[in-house]
Amino acid sequence: MKIGARVTWLCFVAGLLCGGHSQAAESSPQPPPELPVLKLSLKDAIEAALDKNPNVRLYKERIEAARGVATTQLGALLPNVASSARYSNQTFYRGTIGGSPTRSDPFDIADARGTLSQSLFSWSLIERWRASRAALSVAEGESETTKNDTMATVALNYLEVLRNSESVAARTANVELYKELVAYMKNRQSGGMATGLDTARLETQLENERQRLELAKSDVERTKLILTNALGITFDAKLILTDDLKAPEEPVPTQDYAREVAFVKRPELKAQEQRLQVSQLTLSSIKGERLPSLQADGNYGIIGNRIDATLNTYSVGVTLSVPIFDGGQREGRIGEGRSRLLQEEIKMDMVTRQITMELREALVTLASAKEQLRIAKDGLKAALTEMQLARERVRVLSSNTLELSNSLISLVRARDNIIDGLFRANASRVNLARAMGQVEELR
Repeated sequence: MKIGARVTWLCFVAGLLCGGHSQAAESSPQPPPELPVLKLSLKDAIEAALDKNPNVRLYKERIEAARGVATTQLGALLPNVASSARYSNQTFYRGTIGGSPTRSDPFDIADARGTLSQSLFSWSLIERWRASRAALSVAEGESETTKNDTMATVALNYLEVLRNSESVAARTANVELYKELVAYMKNRQSGGMATGLDTARLETQLENERQRLELAKSDVERTKLILTNALGITFDAKLILTDDLKAPEEPVPTQDYAREVAFVKRPELKAQEQRLQVSQLTLSSIKGERLPSLQADGNYGIIGNRIDATLNTYSVGVTLSVPIFDGGQREGRIGEGRSRLLQEEIKMDMVTRQITMELREALVTLASAKEQLRIAKDGLKAALTEMQLARERVRVLSSNTLELSNSLISLVRARDNIIDGLFRANASRVNLARAMGQVEELR
């Protein structure tokens, strides 16, 4: 059966199975609505993450919680003013007269009063307030750390999508090249200048490359989902990345310069310094409980049972509290505070070492990635030359087509090496920016 006849027959059968075109048109489901398109540069992606990422939003709220604690501790040092008003109808017990208890007639009592209390001196309260301010700085440092980590994660996810997109383009080009060579080899086979094995070898490679192409397409969609999740935006959007995967042009900084910048800008270091201060102030606050405290109190009010029959009352006083003995509770908390202070000092050393290690690793990785990229570029040039020579030998000398097949495999690998080299170089640049505390400069 000829192709035209086959098409006609298939259309006829399809019409019978669907019950006619009019009914099919009426009953066919509507196509799903297209997803909104969201075009993002790397800068746009980072800005979106800082606004929408749940972790960033969570740490913003932790700052507000810490600010509330600081306000509460400050309130303990400021005047506390309150007022109250009371009205009641009451009687009182008058005693036992003639063997029977008696009471007064009911009468009204109205009482309105204002009170004022002011801490005059409490070293413990002062240090608690200072510790709460340091804790607020800790929350701000942790928030900055989360922002930097989020920006770095989004940048790496963005690069992953670019790498997979480049892989799709490379695989597509490879498939087209294999198709061209398969057709060329079939033509040579029909002329008796090639064997069926030569053609089958290239067809096998073609099918393998088609499979790799489908995997690359799947990887693009998978990494887009990961990027969308990191951004904190809706999944019901079609992402289009506008940046390209390019070789970074910035030179690798020296170790001394990178360390100098990192120890100024890394928020983890600043946050740990504040944690250390919180522990110091908390310990000082507990020790301050050993000292006397002084507080002033006063109140003023009116009381009576009629508006024209009231009395003014007031009281003013100063209270001195001197701690004497609490069963050793305070000393136990002082010991705990000393231990927590030592723990934070150890953590400070750990943070310093971690930053140093991340810096050195990022510098070594970036330098190595740039060198690998340079080698990959040279490898691609060599693979293209090898491919050209192999095709020429097959065309002119009718040499063994295994050379052509091997050269094609080398070309595919060289293209993959270029893509991987570009990704590693850019990813290393992102990791170095994070290690130096300069992730915001990627925007």
